[in-house]
Amino acid sequence: MKKISLISTLKKTFKKKKAISKKKNPKVVSKNKKKKNIEKKNKNKNLTTQKKTKVQKNISKKIAKSKILKADKKDNSDSNNNLLRIPKNNEQKPEIKKVKKQDTEKKEYKIKDYVVYPKHGVGQITEFKKMNIGGIDIEAYILKFEKDKANGMVPVNKQSHLRPLATINQVNKCVSILKSKPKIKRSMWSRRAQEYEAKISSGKIYELAEVVRDLNKGDDLMVDQSYSERQLFEKAYDRLLTEFQIVLGISFEDTQKKLDKALKRNIEKQIQKAENKQNEEEITEEIAK
Repeated sequence: MKKISLISTLKKTFKKKKAISKKKNPKVVSKNKKKKNIEKKNKNKNLTTQKKTKVQKNISKKIAKSKILKADKKDNSDSNNNLLRIPKNNEQKPEIKKVKKQDTEKKEYKIKDYVVYPKHGVGQITEFKKMNIGGIDIEAYILKFEKDKANGMVPVNKQSHLRPLATINQVNKCVSILKSKPKIKRSMWSRRAQEYEAKISSGKIYELAEVVRDLNKGDDLMVDQSYSERQLFEKAYDRLLTEFQIVLGISFEDTQKKLDKALKRNIEKQIQKAENKQNEEEITEEIAK
């Protein structure tokens, strides 16, 4: 027989008790699991309720915005309908405040003064008129353009568009510009024509002189120039000629001679050349027949 010690038996019993205590009770575990599942469900419910409330709030905001926009559209449509609607006799018409007088300015020019209007050239003030246009009292200069045989009207508050005639010093400077070498760009004619037109319509005497100088062809004017070039040249030349004539106080023929001398042009030679050319063409046609 083996000897059984008391200490070994006690150790074994204590080990068994500890092992049993370490093992969890299945009933307690199942209860804990149930509690956890219930807590998860509650959390999910809370989250879903929060999401639902947020969605409902967003929907309510969108509905409120759409209602406001619809109301604004209705108000605008009503106002437009009110504007388009023909007013009845019983309805009160809105009062419209009209400007009774234009802005007052001192008159810079007198009657019989010559002024330059950029778009039409030199004109003479023949009259000073007060008139009523659309319930507004207007003061205006009446201009007479002899070459165009037309009259124009410029309000006093727009007299800054007019300019006085050039001085004798400015005329002498223009003559020196005409005598100088032409400055022709190598760009397309359409672009150059626009630039020349802008210079002519500006009404500045130096720019007019530059256009005349650049488009001048001397004695070969009738042969070398195109129709559009000739038109621009004649327009600038005539405006410069009329202003020179009034400033210098000499006859039309003398001013023309002065200009042609500066440009080295001889109109008689040009006319003779043109006539000779026509005669040559007629002779060739007769021979061909």
